Amino acid sequence: MHSSLVRRLSQERELEGHQGCVNAISWNSKGSLLISGSDDTHINVWSYSSRKLLHSIETGHSANIFCTKFVPETSDELVVSGAGDAEVRLFNLSRFSGRGLDDNAITPSALYQCHTGRVKKLAVEVGNPHVVWSASEDGTLRQHDFRQGSSCPPAGSSHQECRNILLDLRCGAKRSLADPPKQTLSLKSCDISSTRPHLLLVGGSDAFARLYDRRMLPPLTSCQKRMSPPPCVNYFCPLHLSEHGRSSLHLTHVTFSPNGEEVLLSYSGEHVYLMDVNHAGGRAMRYTVGDASKIMSFTPTLNGLELQPPIHDFLQTNIRVRGELGKCRMLVEIARNSLEEGKHPYYGIEACNEVLEGHLSGIGPMLRHECLCIRAALLLKRKWKNDAQMAIRDCYNARRIDSSSFRAHLYMSEALEQLCKYKEALDFAIAAQCLDPSNSVMAEKVENIKKHIAAAETEKNNKANDGGSRSEPRTGRVLSLSDIIYRSEANSDASQDGPRSEREDSDYDEEVEVDFHTSVPGDEGRDVEANFLHGSLNVRIHRRGDSARETVDANGSSGSPSSSSQNDRIPYQPETVIDMKQRYVGHCNVGTDIKQASFLGQRGDYIASGSDDGRWFIWEKQTGRLIKMLLGDEAGNVISIVNCVQCHPFDCVVATSGIDNTIKIWTPSASVPTIVSGGAAGPDTADVLEAMESNQKKLSRNREHSLSYELLERFHMHEFSEGSLRPFECAQS
Repeated sequence: MHSSLVRRLSQERELEGHQGCVNAISWNSKGSLLISGSDDTHINVWSYSSRKLLHSIETGHSANIFCTKFVPETSDELVVSGAGDAEVRLFNLSRFSGRGLDDNAITPSALYQCHTGRVKKLAVEVGNPHVVWSASEDGTLRQHDFRQGSSCPPAGSSHQECRNILLDLRCGAKRSLADPPKQTLSLKSCDISSTRPHLLLVGGSDAFARLYDRRMLPPLTSCQKRMSPPPCVNYFCPLHLSEHGRSSLHLTHVTFSPNGEEVLLSYSGEHVYLMDVNHAGGRAMRYTVGDASKIMSFTPTLNGLELQPPIHDFLQTNIRVRGELGKCRMLVEIARNSLEEGKHPYYGIEACNEVLEGHLSGIGPMLRHECLCIRAALLLKRKWKNDAQMAIRDCYNARRIDSSSFRAHLYMSEALEQLCKYKEALDFAIAAQCLDPSNSVMAEKVENIKKHIAAAETEKNNKANDGGSRSEPRTGRVLSLSDIIYRSEANSDASQDGPRSEREDSDYDEEVEVDFHTSVPGDEGRDVEANFLHGSLNVRIHRRGDSARETVDANGSSGSPSSSSQNDRIPYQPETVIDMKQRYVGHCNVGTDIKQASFLGQRGDYIASGSDDGRWFIWEKQTGRLIKMLLGDEAGNVISIVNCVQCHPFDCVVATSGIDNTIKIWTPSASVPTIVSGGAAGPDTADVLEAMESNQKKLSRNREHSLSYELLERFHMHEFSEGSLRPFECAQS
């Protein structure tokens, strides 16, 4: 992979053979075969050299296939699949010997039915032909050893005693970093490091990815009793998302880099983030509870969290460094002109990213300070999702270089004001006013912030009074959807003003009853722009009594962790978390929870992700600079979404799939390098910025729909008659 090749990527071939959305694609280790799984419950195996379909397996799954893999060291004869029917199935391709393509029904070599939720991801270990791992929305990650048995009874059976749970995270989800794990962590993704296969990475229905060392995990257990989550090696989460407390924020994909030194996280309703694994002596940036508020609080002298790697010593006399310094000054000037002339902030931000991320070792503290302040101002002007949070990071680091920087204090105040943190904004505005007393604009700004604080206090008091009038006896109370939305907003407000322990946490103690009626056998009920189905949704949420907070299964086992009584006596100590080192923006991830973000190239120098606008995006890993946007899904009048992006293990070739029924193969075959490329219909002429702006609007709207999405996700977990909600499953998969 090289930027000159990446910019020439274009669609070479479209592989046809599925009759439903293609939810999973994966190469074999040699790169000679590609496997795919679909809503049509078939697994297809394709030849890389001929681009032709070799096998189509009728798997017997009763729901959408979400994941499929080749089992290593089996001459690519064993393949495994996981699906929405909570089953994991193993197939031997050698049984197709002598058969035609139409004769595609074979009995699985192994059938595992022990999961109780949809199986969303499978993992295999390089060099291990005997074991496959499955991550499910039931909160467990199971280890299936083909040598120990080829089947297991369905979950819930009286004789169900499969001792194959490697990770029990049914009490492992966290609302925020300060909260102890309580609820089921519905696993969405997992990965095993190819360089250190004892390391296991998982992500699911909260904001935190978790890294485990399989050598340190307890013995395999059964599902009869919920266990407390085992300690992990590392938590990963961007600092600004760690104390969000939003139940709809979750991961859709986690993966290791090719060398195992980094991890990539893709969030629903959010961006893609890169982190260091930080094994022995790594340079990853760590934080704990309170650090997010620390960087937003004014202190005259900074001696706290380091949000950027330290600047290396450099020699100004070095010819190479002097050349870099000249280039950096030119880029800073471009960014400054972008800010002063009112041009679109995007290009100025890209210039600053090139300086701060690509040439950090070649610039001095003053140029770095200048670049940080300019980027903060541009981020505040652009106002894409979490740009204000990124501006706060830049202002914090600028103040670490120069604690009396007027611009760092000014932009910090503006960023906090955008986040409605008016009290903290006032502190920085007053500090900026003290640094430049003659500035009349600052005096006016201070007064405006004081007015905002007064207005916010009035609104808060009114809400409190209104909330008191809404309260009713809890017994038998049936809440309306408006009540839920009101309480959700009230809790959101409280999250800005007080610690989590002071807020109502009643979301955990409710039961949801959902009735859904729609006449959508096809496309007529779908809103293309909003990705929603038209129909009637009836929601009834009952509060449980205190006596029902602990469930008991058919075998009499408690539904709560076995060690909860001891844990209740021990104060919860929040973990230390590894922070982001790069963010990748421009795409949109709200419509599906199987959307991948992947490393491209053998060294992983590029990052790629699908998007809800039918495109897929490629960024430079080090700087976060967008270098290619491609039109990858053309489902036409329904929805266009790219979910899967998988790079060939050796060649500069990428396979993508999504809501469309086909798989696209991309090669560097374009005659000229461009930043935009189209599919078979020809080049996409839409402006790059226009496409990214549209995606950012969708991400911002996602916050408004977060409650609806959460209810629909819970609703989707229920059982339905076969085929009754296939279009809905596809859109929400």
